[in-house]
Amino acid sequence: MSSQQIIEQIRKHKQQPNLNFKLKTTTEAFTKKLFLMLFDTQTDVEEVFETLGVEFSNLVSLACWETNKPCNEAWDTYIHQLPTILEKLNLDASAIVKNDPAAKSIEEVYMAYPGFYAIAIYRLSHELYKKGFPLVPRLMTEYAHRETGVDINPGAIIGDSFFIDHATGVVIGETTVIKNNVKLYQGVTLGALYVSKELENTKRHPTVEDNVTIYANATILGGQTVIGANSIIGGNVWLTESIPANSIVSHTPEIRVKTQINE
Repeated sequence: MSSQQIIEQIRKHKQQPNLNFKLKTTTEAFTKKLFLMLFDTQTDVEEVFETLGVEFSNLVSLACWETNKPCNEAWDTYIHQLPTILEKLNLDASAIVKNDPAAKSIEEVYMAYPGFYAIAIYRLSHELYKKGFPLVPRLMTEYAHRETGVDINPGAIIGDSFFIDHATGVVIGETTVIKNNVKLYQGVTLGALYVSKELENTKRHPTVEDNVTIYANATILGGQTVIGANSIIGGNVWLTESIPANSIVSHTPEIRVKTQINE
């Protein structure tokens, strides 16, 4: 096979007309700039605000394949929500400082905590997700996933003062509902009981009520599973059914002590 024939074969099998990876890199640049505008004191808000509007238009041109959907209008409503999003993120940062004895300052949380960064990008993407803006919200949270090890689907609904400690390995599915003052530790999964395309438009992931703490590597599955308010879920727990408010659920390992030492 000649080089030209190979080229033609590759062209033949490139079947996705909308698959432009410039959308991915443009979304990541937009996400970085948006985060800095909200938090970095050296970033001029007015200047970057205007730049972001232009970059969003570029995203629209790359991502809005269905011309009957008013993607351009999303920016005008989105920018009005940014102050509220920032207010929520400041509550998240305060919750981390309040609950983590290792946090020495609020500045440390904003700059060094992967859990906070993942929450920030989730909140910024969630509002675009609700507007039906195609693919961009998912690319935003996947960028945060790559940077932090935290996988939060932009469709999840998360209340105020959310705290993820250590962060790595946390997975929060698309239809998860998390209410206020919830704390998660590393390795927690809020997932579906099983994966099937037929479940696309159903609630597949758990609901976590107010003031719940879920410790490391706990797995909670199922759209009908509700974790009652004020409950504590211990490390390595596996749950597929609801528990009432004020519960404590623990995983107790079997411990055996050696009676002799092999020489």
